[in-house]
Amino acid sequence: MSKFLYACESWTITADTERRIQAMEIRCLRKLLGITHRDYISNDEMRNRTRQATGPHEDLLTTVKRRQLKWYGHVTRSTGFAKTILQGIVQGGRRRGRQKKRWEDNIPEWTGMTLGATMKKAERREEWRELVARLSVAPQRSTRLRDR
Repeated sequence: MSKFLYACESWTITADTERRIQAMEIRCLRKLLGITHRDYISNDEMRNRTRQATGPHEDLLTTVKRRQLKWYGHVTRSTGFAKTILQGIVQGGRRRGRQKKRWEDNIPEWTGMTLGATMKKAERREEWRELVARLSVAPQRSTRLRDR
């Protein structure tokens, strides 16, 4: 777990990254329970069996998102170099075509607030912690993943 989560606060979470995290989690659960793909057990059944064996737990995607939100709040409240990099503006424009997803694009997507509103809320530590705790209860996957 610690190897997987190393520096996860800096990842940009795209739909492909979400699928890979979920696939890795299921592979690990299958290995822990000694179940192969030839046993034809669905992923939902794998999660149910794991819950029965270990009790309720947070899935990896939710853990990554929670850590990123906590780190965002921490950096927003700080006055260091990380805040300068996070909130800084680079001269010039972006390339033509569809823009690549940026790390900061995840925060408004997960919170449902604008980036400016999240910065104001993150300045008040207790409010930010409540927001992160509320959002960490259930993972909010993008609509692209729900359609598949």
